[in-house]
Amino acid sequence: MALTGIQIFKMTPKKNCKECGSPTCMAFSMKVAQGAVDISACPYMSEDALAQLSEATAPPMKTIKIGTGDNEYSLGGETVLYRHEKTFVSKTRYAAAVCSCMDDATVDAKLAAVSAVDYERIGERMFTELVYVNFAKDTDASKYVEIVKKAAATGRTLVLGCKCPETAKAALEVCKDGKPVLNGADASNYEEMSKIAAEAGVVLGVSGASLDELYDTVAALEKLGNKNLVLDVTMGTVKDTFEAAVAVRRAAIKDGDRTFGYPSIVNLVPLADGDKAMEEALAAAFTMKYGSIVVVSQMDYAMALPLYGLRQNLFTDPQKPMKVAPGIYPLNGADENSICLTTVDFALTYFLVSGELERSGVPCNLLISDAGGLSVLTAWAAGKLSSTSVAKFIAEQVEDKIKSRKLIIPGKVAVLKGDIEAKLPGWEVIVAPLEAVQLVKFLKDMQANGQL
Repeated sequence: MALTGIQIFKMTPKKNCKECGSPTCMAFSMKVAQGAVDISACPYMSEDALAQLSEATAPPMKTIKIGTGDNEYSLGGETVLYRHEKTFVSKTRYAAAVCSCMDDATVDAKLAAVSAVDYERIGERMFTELVYVNFAKDTDASKYVEIVKKAAATGRTLVLGCKCPETAKAALEVCKDGKPVLNGADASNYEEMSKIAAEAGVVLGVSGASLDELYDTVAALEKLGNKNLVLDVTMGTVKDTFEAAVAVRRAAIKDGDRTFGYPSIVNLVPLADGDKAMEEALAAAFTMKYGSIVVVSQMDYAMALPLYGLRQNLFTDPQKPMKVAPGIYPLNGADENSICLTTVDFALTYFLVSGELERSGVPCNLLISDAGGLSVLTAWAAGKLSSTSVAKFIAEQVEDKIKSRKLIIPGKVAVLKGDIEAKLPGWEVIVAPLEAVQLVKFLKDMQANGQL
């Protein structure tokens, strides 16, 4: 059971030193109880108290790390069931699947497709982070190892779907340095698979024919001392898999059952059974409910664009606006003489506008002022985007750096034109089109007419 702020306060040094960032030990204790601060932030906590509190205040779901270097990912560590309660901390990772049952040409084509989806959205790289390598029954172990080698060459973190201990051990020999997941333990082989995973220093994936069997197997692995686990909640049907994913998360978060307090894997390949539309729908569903790793047959742009957009929205702080830093952003080789445009600091607006400006090829300076992370009309309605705020920002941070005196403002706040010109003597204010997509033609026409 989670400790209260008072219970935590009784174990603090009560120095009110403020070195933890809180004004008092009581304030610090309340933040720890809420999960906002880690107990280790107190530099004067005794070792005994720290040991007791660390376990008591640890998240109900363990944080598991896979991969290395730039390909290291955190899974789990969640403390709530719903995003509106508190920010989700570890985003879903997607894995493209290959199998030893495929011929070499198919495997090569699928692995080549892994790198095909790679783009940036709102400052975040969107790509297929993992490759799931499945070992099919009655296939050659040496072929599986060769596929693992090929998959490792993609530079992605691997998930080895293999329940044969001998084959798993051979596969790990060629990829263990990349810290893959060995997804192969069940009730029949968990002792041997746990030993193999521990020797290789990798995360072990655990599955079961039912939730009861999964629970018992995890409990048995914990008795062996292995708590570096992920739970494969994939069952025989979509319904059973969904129920299992939710039940595992609820048991950990609501019931405080740490036996189920691990990240989860959902393998959509057998569930969708070749139905691409179904696979896309299930990928979205298990991103929300509660797949830490979601395995798909192949990731392409048709799936990635809506899926990664959903993930990005889901795994952001609902209490913190997505915003970019105020400043001057030169585009297309702009200098101090290039025309200026201004918009709000809402991240989505910035990336939409800057993308269109870059597409135009016209050198320009994009001026971003503090608008509270709101969209254009919302910021205007809230008083965050006004003639005063724009004029003040330009006067204080732009005029001494930029020689151009032409400013393009968003078309949706054309009403600000007169006031801005009155507050910025010498500046010519131009009203942009209503939509960002129209900026390319707008700027090129201005350039052709010698207005830039």
